[in-house]
Amino acid sequence: QVQLVESGGGLVQVGGSLRLSCAASGLTFSNYAMAWFRRAPGKEREFVAGIHWSGSDTRYADSAKGRFTISRENAKNTVYLQMNRLKPEDTAVYSCAADYLGSGYAPSRDYDYWGQGTQVIVSS
Repeated sequence: QVQLVESGGGLVQVGGSLRLSCAASGLTFSNYAMAWFRRAPGKEREFVAGIHWSGSDTRYADSAKGRFTISRENAKNTVYLQMNRLKPEDTAVYSCAADYLGSGYAPSRDYDYWGQGTQVIVSS
């Protein structure tokens, strides 16, 4: 059974940082592109960042460029999202997703597995 479990969310002040983690089990992690999506209250889910299954490429939403960094550690079956200079508009539930042999920036419908999400609240 495949599981993706996010952690690291919480309450942080504007300008602060958080590092989200997504631990995967039940799959051959190194064969999967991984991505982070988020859903803010009253809004649709949106892509935040993704990393190619090989780790050779990363992509970011414009809102994340220069502030967020996605990385993966295959030995720990974990993908990370380092978030710096957080803004109130970053408040959302952040979920990770896995896409078999994917690019890391596919549409959300292409992802095979999803985590439950972790809440991030940025207070001003």
